[in-house]
Amino acid sequence: MGDLLINFLSGPVPIEAYLGVSLIMFFAGVYGFLSRKSLLMILISVELMLNAADINFIVFNRYLYPGHMEGFFFALFTIAIAACETAVAIAIIINIYRNLSSVQAGELNQMKE
Repeated sequence: MGDLLINFLSGPVPIEAYLGVSLIMFFAGVYGFLSRKSLLMILISVELMLNAADINFIVFNRYLYPGHMEGFFFALFTIAIAACETAVAIAIIINIYRNLSSVQAGELNQMKE
């Protein structure tokens, strides 16, 4: 029994392990996006979902096309877009905080006036 565990842990990491981590990250992001009220926590949840997609890009590239780099380039492009999106979102959240003194998503109805 011990030898079987050692052989399992010493071999290459299977694709299912990476996809399992990515799946857990993605659904944790979906849960956070749907259940949180703070705009910052919603932004973090979106970033978590984007990181899960990046893991998928890299894993599928590594296991399906090991000689090519397209998955890595897609992941780098997604990271760059996510950085820009985060900067814009944080600027919007700061302006909301200046106007409402709160970053709760439920209080954004006051912005209509």
